[in-house]
Amino acid sequence: MTVRLTAHDVDPETAYQRIRDFRRYPEVTETVREVVVHPPHDDGTVVSDWTVRFRNGLMRWSERDAFFPKTRTIGFTQLTGDFELFEGTWRCASGEDGTAVTFDAVFDLGIPTLAELLDPVADSTLRSNIE
Repeated sequence: MTVRLTAHDVDPETAYQRIRDFRRYPEVTETVREVVVHPPHDDGTVVSDWTVRFRNGLMRWSERDAFFPKTRTIGFTQLTGDFELFEGTWRCASGEDGTAVTFDAVFDLGIPTLAELLDPVADSTLRSNIE
């Protein structure tokens, strides 16, 4: 899934810094219940633990996050958790009317028989929280 939006009146560096501030997410969206960010590793990556409301329950996962300030890109890969697969990137770049923010992700809930039902719900949930 890809979500693109324009952050008006926000420069790319400010948008990048806001996006990488995962600890703040529970304050800005009701869907994100908790984010625990662990101390950085020697290579600059961090592990973050997420608890997110999904349908009538909670989804939990841990991910490794890599930050690339020169390109204003954040990459993430799930290490453990409720997804079978969850990885992607955030990118912030100058756009015509503000900052172009792009969120690209690949996810698999790991329930083949329910994929047609749940994947669109997960897609919609992710989109609504990003937008």
